[in-house]
Amino acid sequence: MVETLRYGLIGAGMMGREHLRNLQLVPGSRVTALSDPVEASLAQSARLAHDLFGEAPAVFADHRALLARGEIDALVIASPNDTHAAILADVFAAPRAHAVLVEKPACTRIEDCAPLAAAAASHRAPIWVAMEYRYMPPVAELRREVREGAVGRLRMLAIREHRYPFLAKVGDWNRFARRTGGTLVEKCCHYFDLMRLIAEDEPVRVYASGAADVNHRDERHDGAVPDILDNAFVIVEYDNGIRANLDLCMFAEASRNEQELSVVGTLGKVEAAVPGDGSIWVGERSDRSLTSVADPIDERVAHVGFHFGASFIEVARFCDAVRNGTGPDVDVNAGLWSVAVGVAAHRSIDEGRPVLIDELGV
Repeated sequence: MVETLRYGLIGAGMMGREHLRNLQLVPGSRVTALSDPVEASLAQSARLAHDLFGEAPAVFADHRALLARGEIDALVIASPNDTHAAILADVFAAPRAHAVLVEKPACTRIEDCAPLAAAAASHRAPIWVAMEYRYMPPVAELRREVREGAVGRLRMLAIREHRYPFLAKVGDWNRFARRTGGTLVEKCCHYFDLMRLIAEDEPVRVYASGAADVNHRDERHDGAVPDILDNAFVIVEYDNGIRANLDLCMFAEASRNEQELSVVGTLGKVEAAVPGDGSIWVGERSDRSLTSVADPIDERVAHVGFHFGASFIEVARFCDAVRNGTGPDVDVNAGLWSVAVGVAAHRSIDEGRPVLIDELGV
């Protein structure tokens, strides 16, 4: 028999319900408590939790009441971006040190990064920042090929995301940079995390161009027009000389692939696409050959969800870490680097110049 672990969920909206479905599929996991200040979201997720786990969870309008309850073993935070830093501060101050999976971005403001990193360093349980794109099977296979030398010495990395606009969220919180951190923090921290992971070095300079050209122009929320960007190019330079490029367009629904990744080095090139056809492509400069490598299906994927099965793999790995007392795959430091690059990209767009990461004080 697998010992049952009790999870508390802070944030009962769309992504919170995704986590409920994933946790139900991990043996020995129950969600016993939910919190959300929006009554309709809380009620909807409570019904789903009852259906999935066969019992009604305790529900709270305030996450601090959930933390005070004490009858949980770990936490999942899936609330709006701008609430993460304050909720984590309350988690760190709670009498019991809970393991935490917090949705990206870990925070939205650069001034919150250093205090969050310091508090996480002294927390007595794992703090895991959700970066599920690491676990998309084609991306994981691409990383494996690069690590094993398929491209030789890595020089260039490109990620393209051409997709649909931002989805509607409760209270329309994701329409404004003051709440999301901006598109290049909210949406693209995933890609800046992947870039750093593949480059195996720290970013030093960022320059970007972007705008809000098409999406949400006819919307009004409390009289205000949304200010989130819907397209951008971002170049990130690393200390070891590697350059990475992000090409983002959020009015490109009619695309063959939602995401495309390309890694080029001295010996060759590796390409992956999501959703793609389940393969990646490895090219060798020496003979100009191009080989298709089948993407192995991860047998753990039981719920495809919003991220092609990656969020399930991540949640399952988090549950293993809670059960075994091991560290997170994605620690707070990694999560904060991805925020820093997004903040630097927005500053570059606003000021029309390259931005050094050192300027941010991280």
